[in-house]
Amino acid sequence: MNASGDQSRLTIISADTHAGADIEGYRPYLPAQWADDFTDWAAGFESAWLDSDDDDYFLNYDSERRLAALEDDGISAEVVFPNTTPPFFTGGSLAGTLATTPEAHARQWAGLQAHNRWLIDFCAAVPGRRKGVIQLLPTDVNDAVSEVRWAAGRPEICGVLLASVPPNTVAPLYSSDYDPLWAACVDAELPVVTHAGSGAPSLPDHPATMPVLVYEYAFWSHRTIWHLVFGGVFERFPDLQLVITEQGGSKWLGALARGLDSKLDTLVDPKKQTVKFDRSELEQRGLRPSELIARNCWLGASFMQPHDVPHRHELALDHIMWGSDFPHNEGTTPYTREALRAAFSDVPMDEVRSMVGGAAAGLYGFDLAALAPVADRLGPTVEEISTPLDEVPADATSYAFLPEYLATY
Repeated sequence: MNASGDQSRLTIISADTHAGADIEGYRPYLPAQWADDFTDWAAGFESAWLDSDDDDYFLNYDSERRLAALEDDGISAEVVFPNTTPPFFTGGSLAGTLATTPEAHARQWAGLQAHNRWLIDFCAAVPGRRKGVIQLLPTDVNDAVSEVRWAAGRPEICGVLLASVPPNTVAPLYSSDYDPLWAACVDAELPVVTHAGSGAPSLPDHPATMPVLVYEYAFWSHRTIWHLVFGGVFERFPDLQLVITEQGGSKWLGALARGLDSKLDTLVDPKKQTVKFDRSELEQRGLRPSELIARNCWLGASFMQPHDVPHRHELALDHIMWGSDFPHNEGTTPYTREALRAAFSDVPMDEVRSMVGGAAAGLYGFDLAALAPVADRLGPTVEEISTPLDEVPADATSYAFLPEYLATY
């Protein structure tokens, strides 16, 4: 709800937007020792992202123009994920290949730290309305822990983004190697956030590679969940919060939770196995996988599609957070109001308020009372969102308008 505000309007907090500096914008945030390396890298860098050639690329880093675009869309606040490529990466940091040597890690880590420090200033430009997730690398747990401690307590930071781990690169995320990182995140009260687009193995240059990757992205991104569930991470760290962002809505997560329960039941029954293995740890588990997911997992649902909304009660409503994916082409901008109408017109308004703003405020620490004057000025009205959408805008490109048979997840 709009705390102490106009109850006829909604406070929209997008739990999934993207931003980053342009190449030269990162230079001031790099230590001097990397200046020459950065110059050489920047001279040869060519972005693989289509939106890097778009006329709206400035929306990544022009704070005032970005804010105006979000306000035109009725969005009061945002959670910022990376978008532009940080120094020394050959692709997006979420999808880039992990370093295989200490020297390569040092370069990548300097680049991500530059982004994290740029992010602080970018979010501070709009206090209380913009919070970001810092980026971490799983290739050096000590570096990651130090960065979490650096971010702890900063009002501009609301989470830590850890890329899903591709197979046969570094230790899988169920390994106890990462326990110091989980402990640091719990101590800092910062949720661990994953985002679609990471965790896939490297594939050769081939016409089939892109369609295969696109089809498999969900699997590789979701993989973190069962690693943490079956690895006992949520039991060792019951206060650890995992946010699964832009990986679909509540329909698939409910089905996954039931599937993991079924798999566990099968694994602990020796009559149903043909391979010998030690079941003792699985047999001693307290909570079932579905209970761990319900307790420890949040969903950054970019986007809630009409066919997915009826499944919203398969996860607690205060664990579901709507996202616009601004400024991506598949995002809801400039038709966020229409996307919300398509998804939520027949949903009780208290539930809508939770999913489009209240849940994100609770998890990420936005102050709804402070946002109330903003929402009173620009938020969509209850009446508007309660009006069914009769026709999808002809030039809409968002996945939010896809019919169920074309849905990605």
